[in-house]
Amino acid sequence: MRMPSQNSTAARKPQRQRGHDRVAALLEAAGACFVEKGYEGTTMTEVAARAGAAIGSLYQFFPTKEALARALLEQYAQALYAELEKFTEPSANWTIEEWAEQLCTLLIAFRKRHRAFMSLVESMPRPAADGLSIRRRLRAELQALLARRAPHRSDEETYAAAVVVQQMMKGAAAIQEEPNMPGRQAALLQMQYAMQRYLHGVFGK
Repeated sequence: MRMPSQNSTAARKPQRQRGHDRVAALLEAAGACFVEKGYEGTTMTEVAARAGAAIGSLYQFFPTKEALARALLEQYAQALYAELEKFTEPSANWTIEEWAEQLCTLLIAFRKRHRAFMSLVESMPRPAADGLSIRRRLRAELQALLARRAPHRSDEETYAAAVVVQQMMKGAAAIQEEPNMPGRQAALLQMQYAMQRYLHGVFGK
């Protein structure tokens, strides 16, 4: 079977429900393979086999492994933005402690559900561009969330706060993911406390 040219990297969007279901199964299988073998170690043949699909069906929607990985990364990114968007309404009534807890645990929970996310960000071809785009979008979402709670702050101040909060969130996720860390829970609580103290300053007059 003649496969699509490797120069073509754009994923094809399905037009019917059956196609959507097939793509979902292929992406799920790809995520499992990327977790187990990493981007370089995964082959399109393995992904198709894991999804119980013909290799031609995989190439029909994803002409290259890079196209497959980028589609999966975009799916993860959209899920992350949606998780943060869910904070918009309830956060209006949160205490500072609740703000800190929700923000510090967001990436921890997300990475547990989408285990291939970070490996793709770090190991795909030209990973910096993808990772930078996601970080910038996440930062913008955080800035909007913080600005709703602190309308007295300028755009420059809320942007700077979003940068700091984003780094704290990443720090909490790094603590959770470090293997065999003694005192992990205590360290996470300290990170939440640091977030609380910082947000007191951001939200205060």
